[in-house]
Amino acid sequence: MPRPRLARLRPRAAATAVAAALLCLPLGTAGTAHASPTATSGDGRALAVTPPMGWNDWAHYQCGVTEQIVTANADALVSSGLAAKGYDTVTVDDCWMTKARDTSGALVADPVKFPHGMAWLGSYLHARGLKFGIYEDAGSSTCGGYPGSGRPQGGGADHFAKDAASYAAWGVDYLKLDGCNVYTAAGQTQEQAYRQAYDAQAAALRASGRDIVFSESAPAYFQSGEWGNPTWFDVLSWTGSDGQLWREGWDVATYDPAQPNASRWSSVLSNYGYDRWIGRYASPGNWNDPDFLIAGAGGLTDDESRSQVALWSMLAAPMILSSDVAALTPAAASALGDRDLIAVDQDALGRQAGVVSANGSTDVLARPLAGGDRAVAVLNRTSAARSITTALADVGLPGCTVTARDLWSGSTSSVSSALTATVPAHGTAIWRLTPGAGCAAAVPTGQLTGNGAKCADVTGSGAADGTQVILYSCTGNANQRWTLPADRTVRSLGKCLTASGTAAGSAAVLSACTGAAAQQWTAAADGTLVNAASALCLDVYGGGTADSTKLDTWTCGHLQANQVWSLPR
Repeated sequence: MPRPRLARLRPRAAATAVAAALLCLPLGTAGTAHASPTATSGDGRALAVTPPMGWNDWAHYQCGVTEQIVTANADALVSSGLAAKGYDTVTVDDCWMTKARDTSGALVADPVKFPHGMAWLGSYLHARGLKFGIYEDAGSSTCGGYPGSGRPQGGGADHFAKDAASYAAWGVDYLKLDGCNVYTAAGQTQEQAYRQAYDAQAAALRASGRDIVFSESAPAYFQSGEWGNPTWFDVLSWTGSDGQLWREGWDVATYDPAQPNASRWSSVLSNYGYDRWIGRYASPGNWNDPDFLIAGAGGLTDDESRSQVALWSMLAAPMILSSDVAALTPAAASALGDRDLIAVDQDALGRQAGVVSANGSTDVLARPLAGGDRAVAVLNRTSAARSITTALADVGLPGCTVTARDLWSGSTSSVSSALTATVPAHGTAIWRLTPGAGCAAAVPTGQLTGNGAKCADVTGSGAADGTQVILYSCTGNANQRWTLPADRTVRSLGKCLTASGTAAGSAAVLSACTGAAAQQWTAAADGTLVNAASALCLDVYGGGTADSTKLDTWTCGHLQANQVWSLPR
């Protein structure tokens, strides 16, 4: 939740003026630019070092959740073998409690929906080798109108510590904390109010005496469009110090039993769309969450269900199913249980895929994996099957022969030039590539995506030194393909991105690579690219999003949308 809740959000607050210290990483390194420390348990041990997996009732049942529904789906996870493959956290979402706390101020399970109570449910799940997840809200009430853990409207004491003690007593292993109805006190920004609430819940969980993975929904309340805004980036930068995963945007469309076959594919694409640009926030113990897997339920074809599982695995996303597990289509059950896809999602390196190219009909993603492998996925957005070819050089492996494992068929082949597949309508091909002997380390290659989810583009594919670099709709063409070698340059068409001067407003151009400081760039944790010669940021002139808006260097602001970049991986 929220559930059509984004329509009920308060207006977004302006960005706060104080920036966190920036952790800068050289381009081309294996590290991840991550702006906040990873949250840990009360004794300092890391939690959720790989993306959580499991089941949640909301997208299929909404407020119709009952004890019987939860236990039936838990049993189906076990009997289907999905639990043994990692889908082991069973979470009860909103509407599980009574409309009022008891006389001591404690939460009470609805005695009709959950006649045995929450401690019993925790024991039931634990006895089957499963983990117990529960839902609450950082506001005065949940999105469904039940008691929240946060401060009441008008001010007063919160219930974070009391509720955390209840969770620990019930054997809860995972908390999803929503963000409806958060009270903003006089003198606070909306972001400050959310941070105060989520900080308080994080502290209460650490003090509860039990390891509880913390899923936060704060970023979803500040999202505005696919690319983002300064306050959204701010919230994304601090959530990792409180919890292990966060819902960063819109809810995935819920199942409608009155229209069971109403398409939900556009919702899956929307959530994938905003998530694919923010890989800089993901690392072991911290995960971007584009919401539930709805594979195998009404609203997705078999190919669309396969696509969602493949794309979520490329995004290093939590794989939390929200369907009727016993009624999964065979194709979805097979995709969800595919050990090769799960291995990609759960890869120990913990790096989210980067976008190699996206042109409105085809998306190509590349994800670095532990041990030097790379996962590559090709999404066909169109309504017809297409044969699609992707060169190995375009995914960072020029001059390399790889063993390519098709993760759908399990077949392997030796590939020295390009991957080719016939991809069904709304389908996704996915491979795991193992470089052969003599291959150099992969070079991050792909789009340099910026304001408005548009691409850094070499004007007219010009070869002359001094050719202006501009912002343009993404085409997937070679003049929008950038590499990030270890020398901290940013290259396209065999030349280097260059700041033409050290004064603010100097044009960003493409020129022959010389090793000059003007061609050295550092990726900062906030998504900026900082030039070594001037300490200025790569900037879309005037904050524009129109095609052909020039790129320049400018004084680095605080999380300006026109200075934030999504880099190849």
